[in-house]
Amino acid sequence: MSALTLYYDGTCPFCAAEMARLRAWDRGGRLAFTDIALPGFDPAHLNASMGDLNLELYSQRADGKVLVGIDSLLAAYTLVGRGWLVWPLRVPVLRDALAWLYRRFARNRYKMSALLGYKAPACPDGACAINPFLKDRNHP
Repeated sequence: MSALTLYYDGTCPFCAAEMARLRAWDRGGRLAFTDIALPGFDPAHLNASMGDLNLELYSQRADGKVLVGIDSLLAAYTLVGRGWLVWPLRVPVLRDALAWLYRRFARNRYKMSALLGYKAPACPDGACAINPFLKDRNHP
């Protein structure tokens, strides 16, 4: 069993790239990844709605504790030995500002992905039809 499961939007170019990076760094198999955009995904076990998961990254530790937003990032990076990359998230005076910036980024992740040069992935098995954030997007 993995120490942390990350629930990410696989149709978000930046998100998919970030999960691929974490997967590559995870030599110890401490992380698991679940694409919330795939048909049939149900967030009930996280006590969250799809709307909630579309606004921030959720994760769940092996003990069942659910982490949200920057807490998910901090846990994931720490587990793969890259905690130093997210050290500002540990600094109390920076934490609130960075959490606010993260939420703004997450809510605008498709626009931000495009601005940062990330290409949109193909829409897997009708996932775009069930994700309300993708209704206006065209996928191959």
